[in-house]
Amino acid sequence: MTGDGRESDGRDEEVRGARRIPGPRWAVDDLDLDSVPPPPPGNGTAPEGAVPEQAGPGEPAGAPGAGESAPAADDDARDEGVRSDDGVREGAALPGRSGVSAAPVLPHEVLKALLGAWALSACSAEETAAVEDHLTDCAPCADEAVRLRDAVGLLHTGGSLDLDPTLRTRVMDGCLARRPARIPIPEWAAPYDAETARLDALLRDIGDAEWHAPVRLQWFEEERPVSRRTTVAGVIGHLMAVDGLLSAALGLDDPLGGGNTPLDPTERTESYWSATGPPATRAVREPWRDQSHELIRTASLAGRNVAEASVSYGSFALPLQDALLDRAFECWVHGGDIADAVDYPYQAPSAAHLYRMIDLAARLLPAALAGRRSAGLAGPARELVTAGAPGRSLHLEIEGLGGGDWFIALDSPAALGSPERAVATVALDGVEFCRLVAGHISPVEAAAGQEGDREAIRDVLFAAASLSRL
Repeated sequence: MTGDGRESDGRDEEVRGARRIPGPRWAVDDLDLDSVPPPPPGNGTAPEGAVPEQAGPGEPAGAPGAGESAPAADDDARDEGVRSDDGVREGAALPGRSGVSAAPVLPHEVLKALLGAWALSACSAEETAAVEDHLTDCAPCADEAVRLRDAVGLLHTGGSLDLDPTLRTRVMDGCLARRPARIPIPEWAAPYDAETARLDALLRDIGDAEWHAPVRLQWFEEERPVSRRTTVAGVIGHLMAVDGLLSAALGLDDPLGGGNTPLDPTERTESYWSATGPPATRAVREPWRDQSHELIRTASLAGRNVAEASVSYGSFALPLQDALLDRAFECWVHGGDIADAVDYPYQAPSAAHLYRMIDLAARLLPAALAGRRSAGLAGPARELVTAGAPGRSLHLEIEGLGGGDWFIALDSPAALGSPERAVATVALDGVEFCRLVAGHISPVEAAAGQEGDREAIRDVLFAAASLSRL
């Protein structure tokens, strides 16, 4: 007798003696069904992996053969099923597998231990049937099975090791939704914050020897491509030197020191490289990282008015909010240069940040086009209009990530781009357009859909490439 007054049939002793975790087994698709012996007669539980043989011509009389049917009483018993004390139905056939033995009778503890293997589809056919049959009766195991199957869906063994570029933004948004920042980062500084963080993560992952890996920087001057060879450490020194222009505008320390330091980005970089020599492996990372953090912190504490503070680049100037966006763009571009040099996966910025970068380039195009026209590198203006009036325009249609529509004034930088006055259309992928602006592809190689005034199209594409610099 058991504790609840039921007579024991020996199954309790079997449950106590069963192993909690089954031993190693063959995979289902490795099972040779023809070589497995039939289950012993009179026992409702077949050995693990066993498959009953079909009746042949030599079967004893009374046994159902290949073309015979079992007695009606047996059919009723099979349809109704018999349930054990553990809630496992005995005699249930596996769906979709004719000739496969019934689900084995396993105790609750063993079935629970099989849930992980079941979620990974690593159980044998008999174990799968037993587990799935058990899940219809055991709510706790069913809940656990759902959680395990969801977890299996997160296993992407063939995916890229690089993190999703939007991951940091989503994590920060989730944190700030619970507890808003007392002093938030301005929205116009968010792309610079994100791109410096992504580049810093790349630098953290590379080894000491890779800091000396050769990197080729590319840009356009007038009508021809220009390149300069340096190292990974040299690229970070270049970024730090040009970021010093923003530091000086905010009253922070300039990495080149005070005094008569040049404002032109190329001259600043050459001056920094000649003064410091080749930086030793990781020595340049911390100063660059501290400088970027200080820029973001100061811009956040300074309030709204600082967004319009002028940052001089020598031959031109930008408001601080555009200058930080320009630095975010260059940080992404040079992060890609470093990633190519050390064979590291590196993706484009998030769509929202990429849109801002494309918008800045589109706003700079009329002035760049006017500068090339003054140098005799672009066609003459055909129709001058007063400042702010609609003028001849080119429709720049950006597709894919960061996509949108911009109308570029062709004859005067002070004119207003207008869809009604568009004389040509250029369609480009967002990342492809940014590669053109960065000087990484030539205007002739840009895979653009073009329609309309050919001269206007050529002038705008070359003006986009002229925005690049060291």
